[in-house]
Amino acid sequence: MAKRSEKSLVVGLDIGTSKIVAIIGEIEEDGTLQVVGVGSHPSRGLKRGVVVDIESTEQAIQRAVEEAELMADCTVHSVFAGIAGSHIRSLNSHGAVAIRDKEVTEGDVERVLESARAVAVPADQSILHVLPQEYVIDQTDGIRQPVGMSGVRLESHVHLVTAGASAVQNLSKCVARCGLQVDDLILQQLASSYAVLSQDEKDLGIALIDIGAGTTDIAVFTEGAIRYTACIPIAGDLVTNDIAVALRTPTIHAEEIKIKYACALEQMTASDETIQVPSVGDRLARRLERRTLAQVVEARYRELFQHVAKQLSQSGFDSMIPAGLVLTGGGSKMEGVAELAEEILHMPVRIGKPTVVTGLSDVVNNQIHATGVGLLIYGSRTEASAPKPSVASVEGAWSRLRHWFKGDF
Repeated sequence: MAKRSEKSLVVGLDIGTSKIVAIIGEIEEDGTLQVVGVGSHPSRGLKRGVVVDIESTEQAIQRAVEEAELMADCTVHSVFAGIAGSHIRSLNSHGAVAIRDKEVTEGDVERVLESARAVAVPADQSILHVLPQEYVIDQTDGIRQPVGMSGVRLESHVHLVTAGASAVQNLSKCVARCGLQVDDLILQQLASSYAVLSQDEKDLGIALIDIGAGTTDIAVFTEGAIRYTACIPIAGDLVTNDIAVALRTPTIHAEEIKIKYACALEQMTASDETIQVPSVGDRLARRLERRTLAQVVEARYRELFQHVAKQLSQSGFDSMIPAGLVLTGGGSKMEGVAELAEEILHMPVRIGKPTVVTGLSDVVNNQIHATGVGLLIYGSRTEASAPKPSVASVEGAWSRLRHWFKGDF
């Protein structure tokens, strides 16, 4: 079988607290994205989204990428990587410039975004994203694409996302040590939004809750643009820890019990259901009611959704999201999570699965891979918007190089 053309491939690397996933997508001629390879490996070197062991993280990335390469029959050179964690900060900013030739050009848009970047950022933070929300031309607001419009003054409202400089460097170093180039670092909940949210939902107003292993990430969209991002350090790992402590079982078995039997709403479990719980050491396994497990899990998820409600209330966006909530990530796979979220937050809730790609069904129809697929979509759009060198310019460079070798300067 012939190797795939590298020009049409894009790679997303989801570096999570529990696992690292590499997803390879192929951009078809009609612009659609097809998943052709996926590789996954347990992650031991991250804690709450931040690298704590470079060696271990590097090995996990290497294994995940090799597995994806084997499936897709290609070689990976560069990746779009996701980043998250409690070091992420965000704020809304504003910039304004004069329009040079009375008509907005790409240069004017770049200058106004540069102007919006000019905010005091702490020395230990670096700007990750400048996400335009809307543009204003001479008091006319709500403009999304200002290029070509006439006016005198151009303003921009943007959402700035900053990340801890050391966290970014450590993550980039892990990828670089695997011999890979980082095309871009993308905020994980922003990447997930590309995969699971429709444009209608973003226009109406919606909140995305990405429940991972180390962190729960929030992103709020209104009027088609991102308005607010936050991170809560309560997620799947704490649920596993609660199960291990309450049921007196090793963490490995607690994780298996959580995946197979856990329910986030006690009233959804039957009173006669029982589960087998392995004991610590050489003690015999015990049988417990599934309802007991549900009580432990529900308490932690209730706390998580109360934190989400508090974050939305403090930000002032709780009344601006009529489309409700979309839950995604591994923590949303559990039975009863959507029902509990509806009960606490009093708004419609749905589970978000990647919808805009084709290919491997275990990736496409699984909310665990929402971030990885979102990174692919972000990467494909970036590749599509990047200027491609013309044939003439390539030939010109080659002829100059030939003359240089001959000594004809």
